[in-house]
Amino acid sequence: MSRIALVTGGSRGIGEAISKRLQADGCTVAATYAGNDEAAAKFTAETGIKTYKWNVADYESSAAGIAQVEADLGPIDIVIANAGITRDAPFHKMTPDQWNQVIDTNLTGVFNTVHPVWPGMRSRKFGRVVVISSINGQKGQFGQVNYAATKAGDLGIIKSLAQEGARAGITANAVCPGYIGTEMVRAIPEEVLNSKIIPQIPAGRLGEPEEIARCVSFLASDDAGFINGSTISANGAQFFV
Repeated sequence: MSRIALVTGGSRGIGEAISKRLQADGCTVAATYAGNDEAAAKFTAETGIKTYKWNVADYESSAAGIAQVEADLGPIDIVIANAGITRDAPFHKMTPDQWNQVIDTNLTGVFNTVHPVWPGMRSRKFGRVVVISSINGQKGQFGQVNYAATKAGDLGIIKSLAQEGARAGITANAVCPGYIGTEMVRAIPEEVLNSKIIPQIPAGRLGEPEEIARCVSFLASDDAGFINGSTISANGAQFFV
């Protein structure tokens, strides 16, 4: 049976890899994006995956967008909450706006994405929720108090949702990537990557978006029905919990 999967931030970076992997698994995928119309159009042209534009930080926009996805494709079985932003600054220089933007997107955005589909999952007795957290939500990071707070909070969300959803056949899990070779990370000067970042990774390399997508693929599958409230750390042995 083909499942309907929603991937927020699903047309670029890690989200793009996840969308493509779920499509390859046989899912019908909808990918959201926030603002890059050109990239979304190119992604749809290349993959055939429908894209939808809304701001996950806004509940009404999210609910309306999800309603449109379900009208177009059918009830959503799988939600991958991947959309996220950074607004980095040392804490003493961080502005309330930088704090609020990241909280609204990375933390409240998970609520806004999962909450509208939760009743349907409960009534159908099946659901898969996967939140893309971060190594920095596990260990913290200089200049990322806002980001680390949201990614740590995301882990609290999945642990609580797991307990609420288990009897209804719903699982909620997280993946915490380390440094992944996305366009954003590869834009870091090569000297900084080679001298500051990669030496911290015992595997000696950046991860690939497809490696995160494979983690998500398993957690979203029927085979993962007894894995609930768990976190997969995909970071090349950089950090253990």
